[in-house]
Amino acid sequence: MAGNTYGKVFKISTFGESHGTAIGVIVDGCPAGLPLDLEAIQHELDRRRPGQSKIVTQRKEADQFELLSGVFEGKTLGTPIAMVIRNKDYRSRDYSHIFDKYRPSHADFTYDQKYGFRDYRGGGRSSARETAARVAAGAIAKQLLAQHNIKITAYVSQVGELALTQAYQNLDFDYIEKTPIRCPDPELAEQMITLIKSIRKAGDTIGGTINAVVQGVPVGLGEPVFDKLHAELGKAMLSINACKGFEYGSGFEGVKMRGSQHNDIFERKNDVISTKTNYSGGIQGGISNGMDIYFRVAFKPVATIIQSQTSVDNQGNSVDIQGKGRHDPCVVPRAVPIVEAMTALVLADFILRRKTDFL
Repeated sequence: MAGNTYGKVFKISTFGESHGTAIGVIVDGCPAGLPLDLEAIQHELDRRRPGQSKIVTQRKEADQFELLSGVFEGKTLGTPIAMVIRNKDYRSRDYSHIFDKYRPSHADFTYDQKYGFRDYRGGGRSSARETAARVAAGAIAKQLLAQHNIKITAYVSQVGELALTQAYQNLDFDYIEKTPIRCPDPELAEQMITLIKSIRKAGDTIGGTINAVVQGVPVGLGEPVFDKLHAELGKAMLSINACKGFEYGSGFEGVKMRGSQHNDIFERKNDVISTKTNYSGGIQGGISNGMDIYFRVAFKPVATIIQSQTSVDNQGNSVDIQGKGRHDPCVVPRAVPIVEAMTALVLADFILRRKTDFL
C-alpha cells in the first residue's frame, strides 16, 4: 500500500491500524535546533482524542504519545522524529459480524477489491484513528511555524442546517475551546450540541463544516504550477477521513459576483502592500500574498449508523447490516485539530522549501 507519506521537505509517514498494537508517525526533514514542547504535542492529541465529551465516540483512549527518536535535551536533532501512540481500548469483537460484509459508504468494498484482503476491525488502516498520528506531527509543524509568528485557528461553522453567518473577523476565537462542539458562537454551539445528541439517540449521524484561518503568513509561500498553495491545502484537507469538500476565499459564493466586485484592489499603507478586500483568501497565482488565508472544509455524516441497512457480502449475496461499537455521531468537533494539523504540515513544508536556515 503506497500513499502513506506527505510532504517534500517537511515529510511525515504514518503507520498502524485502528485495532493494531499502535499507530504512529515518522517526521523527517524537521530542522535541527527547534525547541520542542512535548506538552504542546500532547495537548493537541487531547483535543482530538475519543471520549472527551458526550457528543463524540466513547472509545476511551488516552492517546499518550511516546517519543522514540529525533530529540535531545529538548531540541530537535534534524534526524527523523518517531512517535507512537498505543491502542488500548479497542473492541475487535464489535466488528466480527462484518468480516465478509461491505458497510455502506465505507472503504470495505474498495479495499477488498484493490488489495484482495482487508482488516475489518474498525476499518484497519482506513479508520480515522490514523489521524492521531497526523495531529502529533502537526503539533511539531505548529511549533516550527510559531517561529514565524504564523497562527492557525479552526472552528466548527456548521452542523446540519445550523450554520454560522458571521465573518471570522467578528468571532471570539477564545470561545472555541470552551464548548465541546468547538463553535465560537455560544448560542449556536448549544443548538448544535442539542442537535447532535438527538441524532445520536436516533442511531443516526450528521455532517458539518469546519472553517480555518491562518494569520501571519508571509508573502511567497507556494510553488506554481502544480504545487500551488491552495492546491496543497485542498489535497491535505481532502485526505482527511469523511472530508467531502474544500473551498478557499470567496469559494463557490464568488460565482455570484462580477469581476469588478470580486477583484482585490491593492493599496499601500505604512510601506506595506496589501489588498482592500480578501476574496482571494490570501492566495493569488497559487502563492500567498500576505493576507489572511481562510478556507472551509465539509465533512459528510459518519458512515457507521446504528440502524439496519441492506448491503452485500464479499460473494455478492444480499445481507442486512447494522453498525455496532462506539462511533462519532458527528465528526466535526474532533476534526478541528486535524484540520489545523494538516494546515500546519502544508505550511511548514512550504516554509522549508522557501528557506532552510530559518532558525
